Amino acid sequence: MPDAVLRCDEAAWRRAAELVGWSTPFRSVCETRDGRPVWFPGGRLNASVTCVDRHAAVEPDRVAISWEGEPGDRRVITYAELLDEVSSLAKGLRSIGVRSGDVVALHLGLVPEAAVAMLACARIGAVHAVLPAPLPAEALADRLESLGASVLFTQDGAWRHGTVLPLKVRADEALTAVAGIEHTIVVRRTGMDVAWYEGDRWYHDLVAADRTRGRRSARGHRGTEAAVDRSALDAPRGVGRVGGEAVDLPSGHPIYLISQAHRRGRPVVVTHGLANSLVTAAALHEWGVGEGPRLWSAGDVSWLAVQTHGIYGPLARGVTTVLYEGTLDVPTHARAWEIMRRHGVTTMMTTPSVLRTMRGWAPALADTSRVESLRRVVLYAEPSDPDLRSWAASDLGHHPITVADGWGQVELGGICHLSRPLDPDLLPSVAPEIIDDTGRPVPEGEAGELVLTEAWAGAMLPGAGDVAAATDHHWTTRPGLYTTGDRVRRTPEGSLEFLGRTDEVVSLSGQLVSISEVRQTLLDHPFVQRADVIERRDTQGGRYLAAAVVLDPATAAAQDLSAVARDLNETVRDNLGGVARPRMLIFVDRFGDELRGDERRRALTALPLGDTPEPRRVTWAQVLAAADLSTP
Repeated sequence: MPDAVLRCDEAAWRRAAELVGWSTPFRSVCETRDGRPVWFPGGRLNASVTCVDRHAAVEPDRVAISWEGEPGDRRVITYAELLDEVSSLAKGLRSIGVRSGDVVALHLGLVPEAAVAMLACARIGAVHAVLPAPLPAEALADRLESLGASVLFTQDGAWRHGTVLPLKVRADEALTAVAGIEHTIVVRRTGMDVAWYEGDRWYHDLVAADRTRGRRSARGHRGTEAAVDRSALDAPRGVGRVGGEAVDLPSGHPIYLISQAHRRGRPVVVTHGLANSLVTAAALHEWGVGEGPRLWSAGDVSWLAVQTHGIYGPLARGVTTVLYEGTLDVPTHARAWEIMRRHGVTTMMTTPSVLRTMRGWAPALADTSRVESLRRVVLYAEPSDPDLRSWAASDLGHHPITVADGWGQVELGGICHLSRPLDPDLLPSVAPEIIDDTGRPVPEGEAGELVLTEAWAGAMLPGAGDVAAATDHHWTTRPGLYTTGDRVRRTPEGSLEFLGRTDEVVSLSGQLVSISEVRQTLLDHPFVQRADVIERRDTQGGRYLAAAVVLDPATAAAQDLSAVARDLNETVRDNLGGVARPRMLIFVDRFGDELRGDERRRALTALPLGDTPEPRRVTWAQVLAAADLSTP
């Protein structure tokens, strides 16, 4: 008897597929291959045509992107202008030899050129991978090597927290250790001086050559297609015609790569498919997330949720996406509310960490934080709590709004379950269940592992090697189910309460971090004899990493703890990136054998240390005392 496979709700996914433009209809919604679903086989489409061309043809003057830079500069880009920019860049990429299937790395902040580059890659069938702008050179080199990219986009500099990050300098340093990058395309953002090497090209030079012809093309669409009925955008046939430089691609063609948490010292890169990503992004925006005409996903462009739900989803449905480049405390703590008012944001998406920070600022802002346009907030990437959701529902905009909690995974392409979707009858469901270690459903209110009983179209494409080793267990551990590795329980209201992971991967600021990799990086440091890494909660309910280390005796006696802490944190940052740095370092005199590893970690989590970031010195006796306060 063949192994059971995940059920597929064909009617729901066929309805969702009608939200995007197909040049060739698919022969079936879902087929099974090697125990995994294959989505929309036989279909052909192009993400750029779905997200740009068909809207430019119908409503060319509708705003596609409303952007604001950290220094206060702003740009408004209509669908016709976006078509011009995307087409020009796509032709520019082709002129330097980029072809379908090539990998293009985007080391960019959240500037309009980042969205344009994503869509231009999708237009010609290239595969994009967005890298965090703050990555140090060594970590950037590791990412580029793992991606196998042939082209790198970067900026002269990027605004972040009131300062300029030297992106081009870091990229140049990274490229000294990486082979295969043939061209570096540089966005002129800050005007700072940068070194220039063979293969470097200015972004504006690359798009300039075809700009005049591109504008004529956009005006032609405006004149010939203006009378097209908008309902035609939802038809599965006869729309999204692929013309010009847009490539007609099969549904399973890769569209973007996402780096997961490090495994064995290397980032695991997963691949997401064209139709998988586009259909789920459109369906989630239409029936799950996007209430009103303007959505703002407040986060970093390297986050999967920002790409999927903040760019592809809104543009696939022809609405406006609001993009903001910097951090929300520049120049004042009122910046987030000012952005929402200026751009008329109706739906805000962000992480609970960002929202907790805003809640801390709100009391000092009084009535200046009123946002009449805001209707909905969607949280993702981290667990939220009832108090935070309650504050957002009543106080974030100073009027009642709906708040939805989103759950998802990198392997599943972003959010796939919402506590309060816009239309639960139309949005496809993953049919979540909670099971115990034996595979049986847990009693109401008890904790267990979250499993999915219905297949989700946004799931990653099958991988090999390290990717298969790191991801295939989701589909193979319990045939017929997708095992998430998340421990949850169902609240009395029916929503899912996240309690932690069954493995050692945590989500911080929208990015996955491997606790075991952080621990191993600390253990590799010459000062460290023993190390443990834990997840703690702050007074606002947010989660952060803390590391407990036992130093070698000579270092413990002679070194200033603050200096040691800085050195350890810099080591983690240089190897794994800034988000992996422990916010708190706990220096313990020894690790005794009275506690097993899990017992020791629970005791370290229970230590009454407060939230301030300065290093702490504790004794093993204090850890043993905290063990009495911890619970299994």
